Amino acid sequence: MQRSPEHAERPSSPLSGWPMVALYLMLIALVAALIWIGARERSAAILVPTLILGIPTLLAFPCGFFIVNPNQSRVLVLFGRYRGTLRSAGFWWTNPFTVKRKVSLRAHNFNTEKLKVNDLLGNPIEIAAVVVWQVYDTARAVFDVEDFQDFVSVQSEAAVRVLASRHPYDEGHTEVVRTTLRGSADEVSLELQEALQQRLDQAGIQVIETRLSHLAYAPEIASAMLQRQQATAVIAARAMIVEGAVGMVQMALAQLAHSKVVELDDERRAQLVGNLLVVLCAHENPTPVLNTGSLYT
Repeated sequence: MQRSPEHAERPSSPLSGWPMVALYLMLIALVAALIWIGARERSAAILVPTLILGIPTLLAFPCGFFIVNPNQSRVLVLFGRYRGTLRSAGFWWTNPFTVKRKVSLRAHNFNTEKLKVNDLLGNPIEIAAVVVWQVYDTARAVFDVEDFQDFVSVQSEAAVRVLASRHPYDEGHTEVVRTTLRGSADEVSLELQEALQQRLDQAGIQVIETRLSHLAYAPEIASAMLQRQQATAVIAARAMIVEGAVGMVQMALAQLAHSKVVELDDERRAQLVGNLLVVLCAHENPTPVLNTGSLYT
């Protein structure tokens, strides 16, 4: 299948509108004068050419005037041929038969709908993104795609779906991909921007910035994943507590040995370690039990 050639923007140089306003007023005066002279002298040689040529010219001439606002452009097409793009703000005049299509050069925000997709592990998630974009090549935007705004919308949603399928939702779920949708926001945004830029180059669109605006598990697994996250947090907290408790026990034994407050054999040392770990790792305050006898009886 042969692909149609891509267009490239080129500048256009229409005439300034103000001198053409003066010329138009002069044409009005000239046609009016010819009609008055022809009617006074009842001369068909003057009236007929004036009516045939002068009146249509006066009617068509104003169609050539147009205004370009700041950060706007006009794509000029004459009889099906691209005549260039005007980016300079001002009041202009060109051939009245020229089609003058407005194309905004301002930055646009596009917020995708909440999409329900599967992440790398197959978990259903909801995801949405904000895309900031602007037109950098008006010829491509007008001629190479049917509707460049709709093109941005469709390609943005497609890029978000592909991005979600390449990453897990959260950390620790896989060793294959280190970047996650929730924990690697900058890396994921940059990847989305690069992928979307490749898709939108055909339409002459520049992607300025992309960000995930919504990210959550799908409702059907949200409660289960919340319990999983809570369990992971509890395990991590308990591991930190045990690590700290072991360090404190080691420090206590080292200080007792250094100060020679009491001599501990292996059995007494084991009991002291056990008691300290129970005190340091327990959820609730321990209840002490006083031993009035000997450890060995």
